Amino acid sequence: MHQAANLQFERVMGEFSRWRAVSEDERSEAPAWWWGPAMSVLDVRESMRAEWCRDLGLREGASFAEGAHIILALFAEQASLPWPYDFPHKAKAEETAKDHAVRDLHPQPSDDSAFQP
Repeated sequence: MHQAANLQFERVMGEFSRWRAVSEDERSEAPAWWWGPAMSVLDVRESMRAEWCRDLGLREGASFAEGAHIILALFAEQASLPWPYDFPHKAKAEETAKDHAVRDLHPQPSDDSAFQP
């Protein structure tokens, strides 16, 4: 397996552990940025670390492909994806309203001064 794919999946598994530690009613939806690393190991038959197998509820010695299927299955029933600031727990309504202007990107005026006619 390519080292970059392994590092990305390792990052996902660290985030997955933090995400699962949040109670289900306060937990955000699974984040979209897990999709790519899961897809990159979808065909890898190499065994995952025992800790990752346990975290995903798989038998010890399960493959990266089996782990990727668990991660991808999280998206199957979702109707929306969280923003990065809503991860690993849902943002409270009052936090969202208060920080809305800070969190959202606003269009900036164009600077055409470099292109004088």
